[in-house]
Amino acid sequence: MEIATWNINGVRARIETLVAWLKEAGPDIVCLQEIKTVDEGFPRGEIEALGYHVATHGQKGFNGVAILSKTTPDEVTNGLAGDPEDPQSRFLEAVYSIEGGALRVCALYLPNGNPVGSEKYPYKLAWMERLHRFAESRLALEEPLILAGDYNVIPHGHDCWNPEVWKDDALFLPQTRAAFQALEGLGLTDAVRATSDATGLYTFWDYQAGAWPKNYGIRIDHLMLSPEAADRLLETRIDKHVRGWEKPSDHVPVIGRFDFRFRER
Repeated sequence: MEIATWNINGVRARIETLVAWLKEAGPDIVCLQEIKTVDEGFPRGEIEALGYHVATHGQKGFNGVAILSKTTPDEVTNGLAGDPEDPQSRFLEAVYSIEGGALRVCALYLPNGNPVGSEKYPYKLAWMERLHRFAESRLALEEPLILAGDYNVIPHGHDCWNPEVWKDDALFLPQTRAAFQALEGLGLTDAVRATSDATGLYTFWDYQAGAWPKNYGIRIDHLMLSPEAADRLLETRIDKHVRGWEKPSDHVPVIGRFDFRFRER
């Protein structure tokens, strides 16, 4: 089974790109971020025509997450617990029946946090603390869990083209990286780093300043795995070539291949 995460940066604007990639890659589950549409506006027809079930937690013009899957989930839950007043659509959880039990997959889009001196950075850290509490509760279930999304976190210096450029950015501040490392401290595994320690593994290139042709990238899209999921991880890849397609997102898909199989219905 292949499970992917991709910040699509506007699903309606990039539906042709998404469909082309789904046809090429054929992943079993895809977590999308920044769909930038209400649920009713999601172009589900084009996706369902490829055999995918579509679950969305949208928001007009901003944020929004979705999970596409080749089978229907048993449960779908919108929103990250911990702040009932939070209006932003950034989290979606789906549970699937697999051979041997259940698989939980969450699509998440963490706040950017910039500018650091504004209210946006405390919101980012508070959101990460809520995610920490959620992950802790789900890890107690001792079942495969995959937290897939745009974390807006550069975990280490070798995850960006030039750490000095990012040192004062919300994505790379020590508090941000410490919050990410706290997730790892719970027992979550960064799938890409579990399979490679190579440099130059980037998932985002800004539209500005020729970042893509110069390979000025950063790695901020992650698959974080519970021990039960990490034990079944076979390999990962980053579909970097998609960034060079016409009308691309500024992010590219990150894919993990696992020794899971959907349970026959």
